[in-house]
Amino acid sequence: MNLPTNHVRHVGLPQIPSGTTRRTRRPSGEPPALPRHLQTSGVGWLVAAAALVAAAVVVFARGQRGVAVDVSVADHSVVAWLQDIRAPGAVGVFEVLAWPSSWAFLNAVGPALLVTLFALRRFRHLVVALLAIMALQVVAGIMLAKWMHRPRPFGVQLRTDWGGWAMPSLQMTLLTAGFVAILYSLVPAGRSRNLGKWAATAVVALVALSRVALGVDAPSDVVVGVVLAVTVPLLAFRWFTPDEVFPVSYRRGRAAHLDVGGARGEAIRRALHDQLGVSVDEVRPFGLSGSAGSTPLRISITGDPPHVLFGKLYAKSHLQADRWYKLGRELLYGQLEDEKPFNTVRRLVQQEDYALSLMQRAGLPSPIPYGFVELTPEREYLLVTEFFDGAVELGEAPVDEQVIDDGLRIVRKLWDAGLAHRDIKPANLLVRDGRLLLIDVAFVEARPSPWRQAVDLANMMLCLALRSDPDQVFRRARQEFSVEEITEGFAAARGLALPSQLRRMMRAQGRDLHDEFVKLLPRPPRPVSVQRWTGRRLVLLAASLAVLVLAYEVVVGGRADPLRRVGDIYADALSCSSPEPLWLLAQSVPTASNVPCVRSLPTGWTLGHVTVTRGGATLTFDHDRAGAGAMVASFSSHCDPGGAAALGTDRIGVSSYQRVEPSTGRVTTTRFDVLSRGCLTTRLVTPPEQQAGLAAEVPQLLDFRTREDLEQELNQRSHGRLRLDAPAPR
Repeated sequence: MNLPTNHVRHVGLPQIPSGTTRRTRRPSGEPPALPRHLQTSGVGWLVAAAALVAAAVVVFARGQRGVAVDVSVADHSVVAWLQDIRAPGAVGVFEVLAWPSSWAFLNAVGPALLVTLFALRRFRHLVVALLAIMALQVVAGIMLAKWMHRPRPFGVQLRTDWGGWAMPSLQMTLLTAGFVAILYSLVPAGRSRNLGKWAATAVVALVALSRVALGVDAPSDVVVGVVLAVTVPLLAFRWFTPDEVFPVSYRRGRAAHLDVGGARGEAIRRALHDQLGVSVDEVRPFGLSGSAGSTPLRISITGDPPHVLFGKLYAKSHLQADRWYKLGRELLYGQLEDEKPFNTVRRLVQQEDYALSLMQRAGLPSPIPYGFVELTPEREYLLVTEFFDGAVELGEAPVDEQVIDDGLRIVRKLWDAGLAHRDIKPANLLVRDGRLLLIDVAFVEARPSPWRQAVDLANMMLCLALRSDPDQVFRRARQEFSVEEITEGFAAARGLALPSQLRRMMRAQGRDLHDEFVKLLPRPPRPVSVQRWTGRRLVLLAASLAVLVLAYEVVVGGRADPLRRVGDIYADALSCSSPEPLWLLAQSVPTASNVPCVRSLPTGWTLGHVTVTRGGATLTFDHDRAGAGAMVASFSSHCDPGGAAALGTDRIGVSSYQRVEPSTGRVTTTRFDVLSRGCLTTRLVTPPEQQAGLAAEVPQLLDFRTREDLEQELNQRSHGRLRLDAPAPR
């Protein structure tokens, strides 16, 4: 087949005019130009966290036995030494310093951080912070605590609020994780973040020291919690929001524009030299005002004479922004035939490189493509094309009949080649030496729908009319297109079909150019609707609503939070023969002579959840007929059984009382087991017909162990080195 002379130059890859060297293939195993990594400190934290968690699980999985006792004794010596400090006001100072670890502070900081990130539109940082902190809550507050079952420090006074198991320290974990999240989502990398790390370290150290001095945390609890809290969010932010791709910056500009200095700038130079064979003198941003989906660059290459190329830097952030943009359009308008998101950054760059070749083959005045280079596989690529030196945007150039004719012929050639540009706006139309050029063909579509082709025509006419006159543009358009085609264009080009830049420029001029063109038509066009209802759109709308409801429950309501019950120890059982949880209950009410435990669970009963905090504990029981939370037992230092009838009991040191209060459809049976300086209040809510039978089962459910028994068992386990209660003050 014989090809036309003007077509032969488009076969194969065009050669860069000057400054070329031999291209280099990256050997197997060698890292790419801009490798993705966690940095040495990230790997160090990961190793430290894995080692500490593994050691803690091995040591404490069997409770207070063996090495666990030795660790507890060492922790006790540190806590007791700090509590022996008798300086006036020392306890008050420690309480003030420990306040950042209070639930009031932590519950305020978390939502505040998420709201701030939302306001700053750092949605990726927001999601990473939320998921990292939730993962820590599950791992530290549930999984590790359930495996290790470590009570609070023995033999010391617990002088501030606490809840749940001690290992790892959940409050120190969440405080430290909050600081890491703030540093990596709100503080720019560099000197500011380094200073912030030192400040956060000082605060965490002071809070940890204070909590140890107040007796609620042991040093080993703090160390495991802090190391875990640094590791999880640190790795999450470095892996999913690396500074090279998602920099934290407060400079004015679009998030799409990446920093091309530092490591990325060196990577660009190396990649261009190795993969395209060009030596680079300078790489700098160019034309940022008209670009929202990439980072446009002006690349100066070595040569005689020197030459300039144009580059478009694409990263995964651009791919994800494109996905969210198209998802939003689908939710608002339905899925259009050309709104398919790209799966990878490589596919996105390949599409534009291929589209540039199609434009060249069709004889359109668009940049010559020179290929693209890889910076990080599947994450960052740089597309390289011809640079239109001396060209200015259409919105800043004079528009005469030659420019108008060029623009209309561009649309006609697109139609003849079976293509649609899909983003015709002033920023993508350049004028050089009085001729119009078309750029930014990333979303060119082959074999588009008639609607999309019609939109290209109307948008081109609107762009040309910005710097000329609608009557003039309409007259010239009649030489290339029929009245029916022009009418179809303005019927289709409405709402979302008009690029945002074009809409802004028309508003800035105070003109409704669309209406002015419509008045020139023989009859007003019948608008083409772009709203499309599909099953997929309905499913996406329902899923989006569900996500919003869930986010509200987690962030605002707290009802979907797995740690909504402060102090929940997630106990599968509370057997009278298992001392670890009973030691914790004894620490919650240090004055009580007896501690409640579960004797047995009659048929139909299950233990729901157990929360243990400073000043008391709550045991919730579910019943298959009476329902979830049918019985709640509260352990505290005192209670008021006033008006309750006395019950006979064979439990030494326990006096029992009961009060029955009927209400509409339910009966509330309240039982008081009064101890020496302690009380267990049991509230049973049942249907009237089940009240007598279930109330009779309460004594079978619950029993007591004396404080002396628990003290003696701890003494035996530790060979006399640990005591349950603090010694009497001297």
